[in-house]
Amino acid sequence: TKYEHLLPRLAEAEENDEIEGVLILLNTMGGDVEAGLGIAEMIASLGKPTVSLVLGGSHSIGGPLAVSADYSFIVPSGTMIIHPVRSSGMFIGVIQSYRNMERITRFIATHSHISQERIVELMLDSTQLVKDVGTMLEGEEAVREGMIDEVGGIHEAFQKLHELIDEERRKKKQEKPDHFFDDTKWYTKISM
Repeated sequence: TKYEHLLPRLAEAEENDEIEGVLILLNTMGGDVEAGLGIAEMIASLGKPTVSLVLGGSHSIGGPLAVSADYSFIVPSGTMIIHPVRSSGMFIGVIQSYRNMERITRFIATHSHISQERIVELMLDSTQLVKDVGTMLEGEEAVREGMIDEVGGIHEAFQKLHELIDEERRKKKQEKPDHFFDDTKWYTKISM
């Protein structure tokens, strides 16, 4: 899966004052690790509220994308497949592949409630997947492991996004000074 086209869209969302929050909908078989991790970092650094929702699958680099938001949801039948990074269809055990794994596991651990050690355990489990190394977590399991915040659907995701947007509005309102000065007069904000 190619993701590069999302980078400029996210930059536009950050700069557009009319956009108050971002909902990320995920159903991916994974793919481009570099672009995916770049987008995950960008989502994590947005100055606006973000919520992610895993709908079908969020495999491979979909993990960092799912946890990059301020709050994450997964539908009950949704899946997270955690497996080692590959350059081709095969896991290559060289130091470069471990470095890529560490970048991803560190990102997931930093942006969720699962430890980096546990992610590595799940990635290297050889008993879960028939033709692969790794683990498939379904909705409740992903929440229990601490990777995703909550099981829910589109209604819950929008509800949480609106809650975060309202919270952000309150913060901004509190930051505005009650008194301000222009060149000639003092002004006081009066609440009625």
